[in-house]
Amino acid sequence: MRLFAIDSDNAVTAFPAAEQIPEGQQQFASEKELAKLAAEWPPQRLVQIWNGFAGVAGPFGDLKPVKKFTDRKIAVKRIWAAIQKLDVGAPEGATETVATAPKGAKGAPKKDKPTKATRTKKGAAVPREFSKKAIVLEMLRRKEGATLAEIAKATDWQNHSIRGFISATIAKKMGLKVESTKNAAGERTYRTSK
Repeated sequence: MRLFAIDSDNAVTAFPAAEQIPEGQQQFASEKELAKLAAEWPPQRLVQIWNGFAGVAGPFGDLKPVKKFTDRKIAVKRIWAAIQKLDVGAPEGATETVATAPKGAKGAPKKDKPTKATRTKKGAAVPREFSKKAIVLEMLRRKEGATLAEIAKATDWQNHSIRGFISATIAKKMGLKVESTKNAAGERTYRTSK
């Protein structure tokens, strides 16, 4: 398992062993440890770290800059997923660094024109990657579907919000057929076949 370190300039480095991490850098080896460190950081630092990855040639070329994150939990999850790309293909014993955006960077560049969301055949917007809508859709597409409790835990939504989202957005706007059943424990389970 590789360790990761972040310095005061938000440069993230992958290290094969703890002894190699220079003093003054915060280290972490899991998403949970990163979340613990990030709890003390201002939200803008998370944006700067993400934007440092976004657009970097190689494994980070598909990442887009952001102006802000919905919440700290999502920011940590997305940053951790990006950091894992540092670990891929690096020979054991080697370090790999991604320098991040300078402290003065102000997030994503402004677009000239607003762009239209990608749409499905029926005209419903396709959810943005890592959004709560995408998370719920992914859960509903599983073979066993998802219970209200599972969806609530993943999204931090209340049960009435989940039911409304499934009814209005998924069933009506997106035109997907949603099956609603009770599992063996008596919990309401939702599933979609598409």
